[in-house]
Amino acid sequence: MGILSKLKLKLGLKLLMAKSKRSKTKMSNRDPIYMLNALWFKPNGGHDTYKQYMAAVEPLLKKYNGRVHSNFYVPQNEIIGKFDADLVFFVKWPSWDVFNQFVSDPDYQDIMQIREKAITNSLLIRCAKM
Repeated sequence: MGILSKLKLKLGLKLLMAKSKRSKTKMSNRDPIYMLNALWFKPNGGHDTYKQYMAAVEPLLKKYNGRVHSNFYVPQNEIIGKFDADLVFFVKWPSWDVFNQFVSDPDYQDIMQIREKAITNSLLIRCAKM
């Protein structure tokens, strides 16, 4: 990537960040949210165990009207900053309140143990559309 391209990318990112900072004040607990999920799998079977978690959690996602909102992505190369997750994707939730109901559901508490067996680390970021 040339210097001019890098500068354009940085300027574009700064403009997006300025817009996103303003949008944070508009977030409501009743508006739809998009949860960014970044996952780091345990070696020797973490990915396969996470597939078991996804199959087990699917009925609960439906119960709370959550849905995987994007494809699953495998990060390739960092352009700016450091990021070495094994998998990233978004889940759309009807609202922050509904997401909290989901994670508090006793059925999810049982399933969550499968998730914890699969990953060494995770990053969940509540996002809103701009």
